[in-house]
Amino acid sequence: MLKTPYLLFLGDAPDQLAAKVAQGIKDWRPQFCLGQLRLEGCKADLGLPDMSLEEARAAGAQTLVVGAANRGGIIAPSWIETLVAATRAGMDIASGLHNRLSDLPELVEAARQAGTELFDVRVPQQAYPIADGKPRTGKRCLAVGTDCSIGKMYTALAMEREMLARGMQATFRATGQTGILITGSGVPLDAVVADFMAGAVEWLTPDNDPNHWDLIEGQGGLFHPSFSGVTLALIHGGQPDALVLCHEPTRTHLRGLPHYALPSLEALRDLALGVARIVNPAVEVIGVSVNTAALSAEEARKCLEDIEVRMGLPTVDPFRDGAGRLVDAL
Repeated sequence: MLKTPYLLFLGDAPDQLAAKVAQGIKDWRPQFCLGQLRLEGCKADLGLPDMSLEEARAAGAQTLVVGAANRGGIIAPSWIETLVAATRAGMDIASGLHNRLSDLPELVEAARQAGTELFDVRVPQQAYPIADGKPRTGKRCLAVGTDCSIGKMYTALAMEREMLARGMQATFRATGQTGILITGSGVPLDAVVADFMAGAVEWLTPDNDPNHWDLIEGQGGLFHPSFSGVTLALIHGGQPDALVLCHEPTRTHLRGLPHYALPSLEALRDLALGVARIVNPAVEVIGVSVNTAALSAEEARKCLEDIEVRMGLPTVDPFRDGAGRLVDAL
């Protein structure tokens, strides 16, 4: 388990979305977050106190969490000096990026000398089976999106919080670095060998009580040429009974791919249902989750109303307004 509280390292994140790992931890586990550390040129801001390593350590920070997620998920060379200084200051370091802390010799040596630990969250901790597609007891809900980094994890976490408040049986199942850092467990799905991804999701969402819901953290996007494979593995491994469509209305193209337009919610609904019915013919789309962070309150209200009329589905921003109507639909 990671030691708390955290100092969230934003590096030189080029925009707010590039700090989504840190933002997720701050939004869902604010009690763990002492402050943020930003390098020159960083354009993300969590609204936390800016701290130097010395200030954070004096305030009691135990772990520096790498909270930036750049394209490709790599530890940038410009970050290494800060990471080495952090471990020498007595802090553990946790990262969910693809290249490992344990593969950086200078960092490993600094941690050894300081007696601190390095946690590579995005490293599978066990061997997973190949999926067999057999039905399992219990129920499962998966959020799928018109793009990646669009609010799928927030949707599942908000639904879990609402369901637990109602006394329902529900478990958020983390499948990515941020979810694992929030909950302390899960499967780093995009680091699992491709043939075993669907099996890892089956392992993560096993047989359960008939009224128990697994809220599976979504990843990638079926329409995204870079990240569609992980989404399909979640659908086939998760065998969802319910799908929630996730959308961000101000985007004009897929993230990182300006030559690909954002698909419509109708196209997402039809494609997601088609592939999900392969493993669960009874699956239903039960609602739409819209990330309205870029809209005013009035713009958000109008957007949600328009989508609800168009799609004929309960449409909410579960982080802004609560997930009650999605849980009602579930």
